[in-house]
Amino acid sequence: MFDRLIHFSIHNKLIIGILTLALIAWGGYSLSRLPIDAVPDITTNQVVVYTVAPSLAAGDIERLVSFPIEQSLATIPDREEVRSFSRFGLSVVTIVFEDGVDIYWARQQVAERLREAESQIPEGIGRPELAPVTTGLGEIYQYLVRAKPGFEKKYGARELRTIQDWIVRRQLLGTPGVADVASFGGLLKQYEIALDPTRLRSLNVTIEQVHQAVAANNQNAGGAYLDQKPTAYFIRTEGLAENAADLGNIVVRNTAGGLPVLVRDVADVRLGSAVRYGAMTRNGEGEVTGGIVLMLKGANANDVIKDVKARMATVEKSLPEGVAIDVYLDRSELVGRAIGTVKTNLIEGALIVLFVLILFLGNWRAGLVVASVIPLAMLFAIAMMQLFGVSGNLLSLGAIDFGLVVDGAVIIVEAIVHRLHGGQLQVPGNRLSSEQMNAETYTAASKIRSSAAFGEIIILIVYLPLLALVGIEGKMFRPMAQTVAFAIIGAFILSLTYVPMMAALALSRNTAHQPNFSDRMMRWLEARYRPLLEWALRRKAVVLTSAVALFGGSLLLFRTLGGEFIPQLSEGDFAVELRTLTGSSLSYTVDKSLQAGAILKKQFPEVQEVVAKIGAAEIPTDPMPVEAADVMVILEKDPDKWTSAGNREELADKMAAALSVIPGVTFGFQQPIQMRFNELISGAKQDVVLKIYGEDLQQLASYAEQAARLVRRVEGAEDVYVEQVTGLPQIVVKLDRNRLARFGLNADDVNRTVQTAFAGQSAGLLFEQERRFDVVLRLAPELRQNISQVRQLLIATPAGEQVPLEQVATVELQEGPNQIQRDDAKRRISVAFNVRGRDVESVVTELQGRVEQQIKFAPGYYTTYGGQFENLRQATERLSIAVPVALGLIFTLLFFTFGSLKQSVLIFTAIPLSAIGGVLALWLRGMPFSISAGVGFIALFGVAVLNGIVLIGYFNQLKDEGRTDLYQRILEGTQVRLRPVLMTATVASLGFLPMALSQSAGAEVQRP
Repeated sequence: MFDRLIHFSIHNKLIIGILTLALIAWGGYSLSRLPIDAVPDITTNQVVVYTVAPSLAAGDIERLVSFPIEQSLATIPDREEVRSFSRFGLSVVTIVFEDGVDIYWARQQVAERLREAESQIPEGIGRPELAPVTTGLGEIYQYLVRAKPGFEKKYGARELRTIQDWIVRRQLLGTPGVADVASFGGLLKQYEIALDPTRLRSLNVTIEQVHQAVAANNQNAGGAYLDQKPTAYFIRTEGLAENAADLGNIVVRNTAGGLPVLVRDVADVRLGSAVRYGAMTRNGEGEVTGGIVLMLKGANANDVIKDVKARMATVEKSLPEGVAIDVYLDRSELVGRAIGTVKTNLIEGALIVLFVLILFLGNWRAGLVVASVIPLAMLFAIAMMQLFGVSGNLLSLGAIDFGLVVDGAVIIVEAIVHRLHGGQLQVPGNRLSSEQMNAETYTAASKIRSSAAFGEIIILIVYLPLLALVGIEGKMFRPMAQTVAFAIIGAFILSLTYVPMMAALALSRNTAHQPNFSDRMMRWLEARYRPLLEWALRRKAVVLTSAVALFGGSLLLFRTLGGEFIPQLSEGDFAVELRTLTGSSLSYTVDKSLQAGAILKKQFPEVQEVVAKIGAAEIPTDPMPVEAADVMVILEKDPDKWTSAGNREELADKMAAALSVIPGVTFGFQQPIQMRFNELISGAKQDVVLKIYGEDLQQLASYAEQAARLVRRVEGAEDVYVEQVTGLPQIVVKLDRNRLARFGLNADDVNRTVQTAFAGQSAGLLFEQERRFDVVLRLAPELRQNISQVRQLLIATPAGEQVPLEQVATVELQEGPNQIQRDDAKRRISVAFNVRGRDVESVVTELQGRVEQQIKFAPGYYTTYGGQFENLRQATERLSIAVPVALGLIFTLLFFTFGSLKQSVLIFTAIPLSAIGGVLALWLRGMPFSISAGVGFIALFGVAVLNGIVLIGYFNQLKDEGRTDLYQRILEGTQVRLRPVLMTATVASLGFLPMALSQSAGAEVQRP
């Protein structure tokens, strides 16, 4: 079949040319539509349900909200796990589905079962909602809304938040590919009815009466229509309040003398703001308001950001005078830098391959024929990526080695050049006719086509183990394996069609050959290689013993390398996790973030911007407590311009030292995408997380503290974080049933009064044109300051009296649960840490030994290790099965190719022996083994087998031609095949050279 295809291509050049042009057009079109990002999106196929219940503590949230939701979702098919997070005022339940499940079907199933859950959640607590259809890496564009200098007094925190919600966010929501826009910081505008207990008591008015009056006096209605021929008059009532004055004039009750008691008589009606669970600061200068654009799952990040930028230009024109928008985090910048690295590496690799080809072939035409396969194979790969939905990123595009891609073409073209210009042909005038050129090209290509074809098939097979990866590691590396496979398949097809056609068309027909630089170089190499080969043939035992010893030494060396999942991508910015003591107030955390921002901005010239996001946004995709903050440190993107440090690790250490002067605050240095990756992998923001499972929160906290002490003793474990599940200071109102009965009260009366007084209770909406704002009843801010005011809160009795809360309940300060996390209905606590200056595997291995020896867990309590270590372990386990299967497949293919067990084993031994140099290179560069390095070994194995096939194949050809002396066959075969063997090995290895030496964005991932 291969022979017929080669023959057809050589004799139908026009058809092959047209098909090549079609490939160029198809690939170019696909390139314009290919999704581009910096790294693959590893988010699991998940649906998130969040419930905001501002009046409930963590234990009540778990019991009344999270548990009913978990139970109702337990019967959904194709789900893998259910995780829940319960904290004061917030429940987040994450349902992870199998990767093949359609996300919209999954959301429909969750939505249907939430109806059942809502029936089990007590009325008035909170309503479960689905999070937007986005992913963990969906935060593609983050910005600030600020007042320009001179307008600070005109636009305060409330005005800026209103502009963000009703001007900026509304316009961005219509952008294609945008799932939602989460507002962050500022003050959410409300119309506040600030109740005064003194006036309420003096006028004998209860809080519930005020709420009912406001709710009943703020609505419109309709009265159908009157038929007055020829016109119909529609009837409607307008009872909506239009401003604060209207709310103040609502009648609450009438006195015994018939005088109305108005809302303004018992409360101050004014502009207010919702209770805050999040804030945002900038550069140590003060609070700001901002937004986070969330990308729709599966959308093209580059295209969405372009559309967002175009829409933002329109938004800025509609802003009030004195208001500006500053973008501080734009994913397209990282994407541009990372893809720029890929482009540079690919271009440099292609040029190196072209140089090597011309150097070894000594024929620029032949070099260009082979080199032209590179862009064509790349276009074929891109077209297939677009067809199969594979995105372009550092891993998928960056893993392509053009040396591997053109190996098949190299073998064929070298054989053609050797036949045409190697002095074998004797033709009149030393010039071939067109028909003779076609015939000689076909003869040369058909003789070597088995070696070329099987070589590329074997290179394809060695990448198959990566397709066996599943889960997060599969999302990381399967696109890369697919892309390489597409490129190799494209090169394989081209080597049997386009390459013979172009060789017959473009190579010189002149058979006379004058020795050139390439010939002289090969003679020089042969002169030095021949004695070495002859010595090796005489000293077989020495060579074999040395090879085995080197292989054994490389295995021992490999065990010392350590391991990590993938090298960390240098994103160019820091994401610093700031944590204050458990129970700290929002205002305290704001102060500390401002202090940290001022230090970083003042002491480090590399810092361009410091933006701290404290607590949770309106859409709690990242449900942080108010004592935690993500501090985004935006850096100068050119490290050569840094003055404080020479690299990222050194800069992080110096920043951590500078921030250590702030008492009572801990800092953990990571990067924005890295932090989100870690959250998606393990549920924690650090590189490694130790999870301890059990029931009792106090016992879990004790075990976590013991484990944390052990972690701090392990070299390389930094930024240790212990999840605080207890220790949250709470004002607990313990109702006394006997006292309630004495006053004729029930628990609901007291609960509703306390909730309305302090958390606030919505009594309707007030509209300003299209804008809508809650009307909320609560005590005035100055009456919500301390525990004594809670004790003195007046509760209305059925008899018309009002009694202080302390007469029917005990009001005390107590410590309670801070947050409760559950995995598949099992409570757990986490101890997390980052790894710096050491590989992840050795750190976790050492920690596991310490934990097993020094912590004795009670029955029912156990630990697991997550994060990068877990993914490395899972990937290694899968590859430990898939790689032997692939190697077995290669061996089988070799046996069927050569029909000899001895020759198959001989070629196969090149695989383990070729790893010696790779292990040594990692050791010399101080790099641990990673999945990225494993990909390099996979490519290496393919080249080693390919060279063995080329060499043994030619030995067999000489045997068929009558060379019976094995010794002479080896000497002659190695002499003739020295050039193609050196070429394939050199182009494959030097094709990776730009990746190994690159220092630009994303090079860390590609370098191993």
